Amino acid sequence: MSADKNILPVHIGFIMDGNGRWAEKKGLPRTAGHAEGARAFRRIARYCKKIGIKNITFYAFSTENWKRPREEVNAIMSLFMQYLDEAEDFAKDNTRLIFLGDKSPFDAKMRERMVYLEKASENFDEMTLAVAMNYGGRDDIVHSVKRIAGLVKNGDISLSDIDESLVSSLLYTGTMPDVDLLIRPGGEKRISNFLIWQSSYAEFYFTDVLWPDFSSGELDKALKEFSSRSRRFGGV
Repeated sequence: MSADKNILPVHIGFIMDGNGRWAEKKGLPRTAGHAEGARAFRRIARYCKKIGIKNITFYAFSTENWKRPREEVNAIMSLFMQYLDEAEDFAKDNTRLIFLGDKSPFDAKMRERMVYLEKASENFDEMTLAVAMNYGGRDDIVHSVKRIAGLVKNGDISLSDIDESLVSSLLYTGTMPDVDLLIRPGGEKRISNFLIWQSSYAEFYFTDVLWPDFSSGELDKALKEFSSRSRRFGGV
């Protein structure tokens, strides 16, 4: 790897963008792009573990993505179920699995599988792999605020106990560190409601490469760029 291993990010967030456009460019249905994107997901997750990245989060399906055509949504759900069936391979590799977002809209089988994988891998510590599914950054913050309101109402904490650390701990990513590097393939230059609290001091890396074509070599480019940046966190 060409990047400086001493300056690897602790947490990388990936916005997996460009699946549909990849398929359209090849004259294929958009669902074929999502299938290829799923293969890229597995490829990049394994490469991250190989080079020593401790935390990775993939933006798989946003709270807004339900607006897409029903056929496309169904195809994504089918692919996600396939991933859940394969995910135990990651867990066996000492990888902790967590799923970010509101699980309630998914069918019972999918919810049960997610909960099982989270529980079965909760003590693994070589890498944490998070998949954001029915996730939105604003919804994440609202979810945290509601939990805090409940604690105050029940008398468990007082208003003076509320600080950034508490809010962070009650987000869906509560046990993960903040994002150091946020990568978005696909040519767009926005974060689309992804980990907006957790990415406050993240370095952003945008590329025109579509997600299905995103390779370990492309990730190396992003890591090399990350290692060259000066991160001052508001200081001099």
